[in-house]
Amino acid sequence: MTSDNPAGAPGTPGATTGATDAPQGPQLGIARIYVKDLSFESPQGPDALSGASQARVDQDLGVGVRRVEGDTYEVILKLTVTMRDGDRTLYLVELEQAGQFLARGLEEQALGQVLNIHCPTVLFPYAREAVDSVLTRGGFPPLLLPPVNFETLYRQALEQRGKQQNA
Repeated sequence: MTSDNPAGAPGTPGATTGATDAPQGPQLGIARIYVKDLSFESPQGPDALSGASQARVDQDLGVGVRRVEGDTYEVILKLTVTMRDGDRTLYLVELEQAGQFLARGLEEQALGQVLNIHCPTVLFPYAREAVDSVLTRGGFPPLLLPPVNFETLYRQALEQRGKQQNA
């Protein structure tokens, strides 16, 4: 059986037009994810662990955001992981895991939340894997960083900023 109207032709059921294909409302997309900067230092090498009695791992975390152009933003998750034994540094990893995100149709408050909560949440697994990989390549045992609640960190930063402005 043949038809004079091919499937999807205008005026037939199931047809689409360019106007209905355009996404409506707020949009968030990932353009790319990449390592912007990575540094690994191990002053004594992996043998330093053999004499480590009180070794502890410290983690410092920060988020930076900058507009690239138009609706494209670069979000940088800055992560520093340090293992110390007393005053000796056994290793130091500094990482800037970054991504470019397209954010359209968001009000200022919602945009701030997306760029400081959702985007770092997307980047964190990549950062976690990069830190683990560089440590194992450096001869150290694997390290699985604990999950981070970026919403809590963002709310705390807003509170801190509000207190500073009131002072």
